Amino acid sequence: MSDQVSRFPVVELAELPEDLRERVGAIAEKSGFVPNIFRALGHRPAELRAFLDYHDALMERTEGLSKAERELVVVATSGANHCTYCVVAHGAILRIRAKDPELSDRVSSNPWQVELDKRGRAIVDLALALAQDSAQFGEADLAAARAAGLTEDEIWDVGAITALFAMSNRLAHLTALRPNPEFYLMGRQKRGS
Repeated sequence: MSDQVSRFPVVELAELPEDLRERVGAIAEKSGFVPNIFRALGHRPAELRAFLDYHDALMERTEGLSKAERELVVVATSGANHCTYCVVAHGAILRIRAKDPELSDRVSSNPWQVELDKRGRAIVDLALALAQDSAQFGEADLAAARAAGLTEDEIWDVGAITALFAMSNRLAHLTALRPNPEFYLMGRQKRGS
């Protein structure tokens, strides 16, 4: 197995423009490493900025979906799209935010059948409906989400997060992006173990 991070050029933190070095550096300081997605997108700084801006606008919102529910959307979407990088990276974040070391594995391996509470099931079903065949997405999908109690704002969030990560999944496939080894243990064992 190759230890190549991407099929395309990657950059190190020190090679990023100052604004990105600060943003990605803050993430690296918190996690203890630079996620490979930033190294891969960093060779095209304008695209990395746009990705980070939209990611943060969706994933750092405090209204509506919880942070764990937002990661649930990412893991379900990425599982449906067979995106190893996003399943591994966001699976780690979901384990931490949901405080559940098994949830991300169950969701990513079979998001269609994983047992979830009514709200979680509605969130995942909505994400899958949009991720699988977006041309078939419609009123029935929205009605099911509303019937499960999701608000219009939460429905928008599920859709927007699904759309962003469908794109991200495809970039990861294009680049053959390799997950950082650190992601595999995150949320499975206590830090420093």
